[in-house]
Amino acid sequence: MHLDNLNFGIIGNGTSGALISKNGSVDWLCLPHFASPSVFAKILDTNAGSLSIEIESKVLIKQSYIENTNILKTHFENAQWAFEILDFMPRYQKVTGSYYHPPELTRIFKPLKGIPEFIIEYHPRLEYAKDQTITHHKKDNLISILENEEQYDSLYLYSNFPLDSVMNRERVTLSATAFISISYNEKLDQPDLERAWYDFDLTKAYWLNWIQRTKEFDFYNTEIRRSALTLKLLSYDKTGAIIAALTTSLPETIGEVRNWDYRFCWIRDSSMVIKILSLLGHRQIVRRFIDYIIDLIPEKDEKLQIMYGIHSEQVLTEETLDHLSGYHGSKPVRIGNDAYHQKQNDIYGILMDAIYVELEQFSNDFERKEELWEVVKNIVWIVSHNWQKPDKGIWEFRGEDKHFTFSKVLCWVALDRAIKIAELLNKKRPKWYKVRDQIKSQIEEKAWSNKANAYTQYYGSEALDASVLLMEQYGFIDPKDPRFEATVKSTEKELLKDGLMYRYKNEDDFGEPSSSFTICTFWFIRSLMKIGQVERARKYFDQILSYSNHLGLYSEDIDFKTKRLLGNFPQAYSHLALIDTAIQFNEYYKKSNTEES
Repeated sequence: MHLDNLNFGIIGNGTSGALISKNGSVDWLCLPHFASPSVFAKILDTNAGSLSIEIESKVLIKQSYIENTNILKTHFENAQWAFEILDFMPRYQKVTGSYYHPPELTRIFKPLKGIPEFIIEYHPRLEYAKDQTITHHKKDNLISILENEEQYDSLYLYSNFPLDSVMNRERVTLSATAFISISYNEKLDQPDLERAWYDFDLTKAYWLNWIQRTKEFDFYNTEIRRSALTLKLLSYDKTGAIIAALTTSLPETIGEVRNWDYRFCWIRDSSMVIKILSLLGHRQIVRRFIDYIIDLIPEKDEKLQIMYGIHSEQVLTEETLDHLSGYHGSKPVRIGNDAYHQKQNDIYGILMDAIYVELEQFSNDFERKEELWEVVKNIVWIVSHNWQKPDKGIWEFRGEDKHFTFSKVLCWVALDRAIKIAELLNKKRPKWYKVRDQIKSQIEEKAWSNKANAYTQYYGSEALDASVLLMEQYGFIDPKDPRFEATVKSTEKELLKDGLMYRYKNEDDFGEPSSSFTICTFWFIRSLMKIGQVERARKYFDQILSYSNHLGLYSEDIDFKTKRLLGNFPQAYSHLALIDTAIQFNEYYKKSNTEES
């Protein structure tokens, strides 16, 4: 593990999420929801706000999750004393059946030995630290207010620590259990330690019950569960949207400009997430996302954007926050994402595949099945009229549109799954077969390169692209097909470096990529397994598992040389691909054991 890694844990409750550093500092938190301006953003600038503790003596710090939960435990110890901080965002079901998941964070300080002493560093900076934030001690809380005549924002801190000592950064002693609650809303009932423990117990019970409903596996079960819990934290309860990552502008490479805001719902990423969580047994998150999709398409001829805001916003204007120095000096810091303008034809196939998986398993259990069938027909109409056009591709190239192979394959998937859905619903659509076959024929003719001995990135190109490996996963090609095996081997030769994969190596709008896109290595491992190289695949899989941070979490990218985690964090893409690859190993070994017996 790289010493300067993204050594953070994530906590959350379906409303927002926070990143807690390995030293117990809350360095990222947006309230009241995921896409709101930050109240703590130290991860992007040391002066952009955090909630931490300062200990004058040397101390040993260990961090872990309470098993099978999203409650983070940070343990501090020296020769004289020991204590732990329990971090969580409350989430549990109320008697009425609705969920309690307020925009707040709770920290419980539990003494274990001796009487610990430390300074609480409470330094909120509201609205991305654009203006000064002033904190006042009221009767029963600390209120932090943005000092800006044109804009109002506030944050409340409640605690049984002496509030003057917290505000003035004076040393406090931990002779008994204490708590801190950070809330976007002013509390009508005064929070106390009893309420903090109440929220803790019910939140812990919620996560234990959630994981109990997760399918178990003989191999890599721990890694699968941590990834599933992480994906759950990236789901927004209010609308069903699923964000790509918790953060914005963590760079793909230190010092470069590939810094994007990922706190939005990409149709592609989200569809992949719900497909995986459905296979693990979690249907409610799938139902909410499909409701989100249905509500995005009120008219039959309306096209999907590649991404939306978590409240279904269509305009996601990108701007830079020049006053922030960026993660390790990597500017610019961006909010919003101009990629929402782009046309990416693959999103329809990935969404249709997820819908098909859900309907295949639970075809009689959808209240909005008729509306969903209209969505299916709408997607087929769009794909049928647009599949021959170029687009920006899965990697969101900001230059010229091209006929990307992956986009074409996923157009084929859209028609193929639509046909299967029609069969499930006892509908006949003979014209759909014709379009599906036309797409396949064109791909076979124009995407294959004899010179590269592979299906290439786009028509007429010799460049290779890791996304093309998904042809097999989506059923476009049999894993035993000589062309697929050749594509895997050629892609490995061209894009594999030190056990990690490039997305592609040809230059894009910002030059040649210089870090590995984590999901691509998982795709490669799966492909190796499918062409019969299982032991090599297992070796690479165990290797990449060792590159996670101390809590088993992954970002978007990994540095080839140092194995440092880079890019937005934690990344849904990376964790869903880890789960899928681990499931493939389980299925392989289960089949092998059955054949042997």
